[in-house]
Amino acid sequence: MSRSRKLMLSSLLAAISLTAQAQTSVPTSGTLAVVPAYGEVKHANDQAHITFAVEEQDKDKSAAASRVNLKMKQGTDILKRQDPQAILQTRGYYTYPVYSEDQPQPRGNSNKLRQPIGWRVGQYLDATTTNLNNLPKTVASVQNVLGLNGLHFGLSDATSKKLDDQRIAATYQNLTERIASIAHAMGRNVSDAVLDTVDFEGSGNYAQESAPAAKGMMMRAAAMNEAAVEEPSFEPGETTLSMRVVGKVRFK
Repeated sequence: MSRSRKLMLSSLLAAISLTAQAQTSVPTSGTLAVVPAYGEVKHANDQAHITFAVEEQDKDKSAAASRVNLKMKQGTDILKRQDPQAILQTRGYYTYPVYSEDQPQPRGNSNKLRQPIGWRVGQYLDATTTNLNNLPKTVASVQNVLGLNGLHFGLSDATSKKLDDQRIAATYQNLTERIASIAHAMGRNVSDAVLDTVDFEGSGNYAQESAPAAKGMMMRAAAMNEAAVEEPSFEPGETTLSMRVVGKVRFK
């Protein structure tokens, strides 16, 4: 084959290739892309939410209530001494009658009511503190009077606010990285992309609602023991704060 024919054949093949590419490529000028992104930050928990409880049972309702009131006062006083900065709140005072399991249920229209054989009286005390170093000693001291009903670690409001800047930055960085990947996949330069809208937390319903942030370690106990209590061991763990963002990107 002569050189001139080879050049003509090469030119023809190149033209066919360019024509095929033109036929299969999709124009992207003016394209509006909706890009969801996600960011998160982690931080060691610095706050504890504690719930103490007391419950007494007696044939005399007043006697049961008096013991509950006394123990709640003693436990509250101990907590205030051990952790003066803790935020305290009492709640959930209850009084229930106790019936014998052998006592028959009233039948029909009988006006005869079941007679209680005793009364259960109880109350809860919530405490929120950032003094985690002293937490084992504080809890053990209160457990000499009240029972530990629940313990949850999390982030204080001050720490959450400080982390908000980091969470926003991490989310926006992920958005820019995904825009670059989409531009590359479309065969476009990142400089051709113009960010039209940035919708943090997906308020425009472009993205599914993110799952709630992890709440750290949860402990529950219901034992009521008035004897001296050994100090418990706690591991506060960490909390993950997440955020979603949706960007609307238009390509020139």
